[in-house]
Amino acid sequence: MSLFNQTPEPGRTVVGAPLAERMRPRMLDEYVGQHHLLAAGKPLRVQIESDDTASMIFWGPPGVGKTTLAQIIAETTRATFIRFSAVLSGIKEIKQVMVDAEKASQYGSRTILFIDEIHRFNKAQQDAFLPYVEHGTIRLIGATTENPSFEVISALLSRCRVYTLRALSEDEIVTLLRRALTDNERGLGTMRIGAEDDALGMIASYSSGDARNALNALEVAAKLTEARAEKSITPEIATEALQQRTLLYDKQGEEHYNLISALHKSVRNSDVDASLYWLGRMLQSGEDPMYVARRVVRMAVEDIGLAAPEALNLTLSARDAMHFLGSPEGDLALAQAVAYLALAPKSNAIYIAYGAVLEDIEHTRAEPVPLHLRNAPTKLMKTLEYGKGYQYAHDMEDKVADMECLPESLKGRRYYEPTGEGREKLLAQRMEEIRRIRATKRS
Repeated sequence: MSLFNQTPEPGRTVVGAPLAERMRPRMLDEYVGQHHLLAAGKPLRVQIESDDTASMIFWGPPGVGKTTLAQIIAETTRATFIRFSAVLSGIKEIKQVMVDAEKASQYGSRTILFIDEIHRFNKAQQDAFLPYVEHGTIRLIGATTENPSFEVISALLSRCRVYTLRALSEDEIVTLLRRALTDNERGLGTMRIGAEDDALGMIASYSSGDARNALNALEVAAKLTEARAEKSITPEIATEALQQRTLLYDKQGEEHYNLISALHKSVRNSDVDASLYWLGRMLQSGEDPMYVARRVVRMAVEDIGLAAPEALNLTLSARDAMHFLGSPEGDLALAQAVAYLALAPKSNAIYIAYGAVLEDIEHTRAEPVPLHLRNAPTKLMKTLEYGKGYQYAHDMEDKVADMECLPESLKGRRYYEPTGEGREKLLAQRMEEIRRIRATKRS
């Protein structure tokens, strides 16, 4: 594998390439989006224009221009551009390219090594870049859809600047679509096809900020329009071209955790509409509904607790219904449970109480069970005073005995502090009544 036979030069387009590939911007002035990085005086713009050779990592969702930016940088800085895919390349190819780049640098040639999906390289593969990045033999530009804090080794991360790219807005997508429709050289201009505003808006909306998906859909819509001898892309043709909305999602990636976090926090905040929306986003994106069901059960015990103890039964029933019916019928059972949790009174008192219990178990001595709480099924145990002093609550007038049940070092410790929400208000009153009974018996 040679340094000089990797990728077509930036700006050159492969004949017959998809519209999204043909319409790649070739210079910064053509680039759409990422104003927080590329507007005048912004950090990435300054780095490009000053020819700063520092390595960098582009982190963002698919179709926002990570590869395009890398190619523009190579063109602007007159560097050799080599593109690697972490899916297709191994450590042998990496080392060969490093050797070639080192030779090229001796003749004053600069190399930009672009690694697509760098998060898919393992630790050993990422380690292979380190000495070359550190010595400036190559300028590494990595692209990833995953949080680099978790997916890129710290040694490499510390030698790169991380830039976060955002999903394109619908207006930015529409700008790209209109450009493609009128571009005679690389786009669809020679087809002489227009597009209704609603149709372009629909394509932009359904692309979920992914320019590649939007341009691919536009190309299909244009061909359908031409085949039907129509002059303009209508919303009906756009709908047919789209087929189904593309939702950004990775069951193992960050977006998985972002969405479940949004669902959980919306339920906790009693926002029923947001809760149903995030639930729908997860299920429509292909998430395992039983994973969602398990998390919904957890919400019932963590955030509702004894303020509405029936929530646990409801969520368990929703889980069983989901298992029995499957999707899409079972989705309604989860929606019902989520709506109930969002509207139910909230209490994390049990969550806090049990957390305090675990803290005490971790940081205090594991004292033996008090003798009066032990059973004495044998004569020897009775001789050792197992069960001595135990008071049978059912024999008491108020069903409450004045008897300490915690170890000596934790005597009087209180873990559970019920709130005044829902059913817990009654539990708080009952706890206060029990305390009064015990205080009376002691006095």
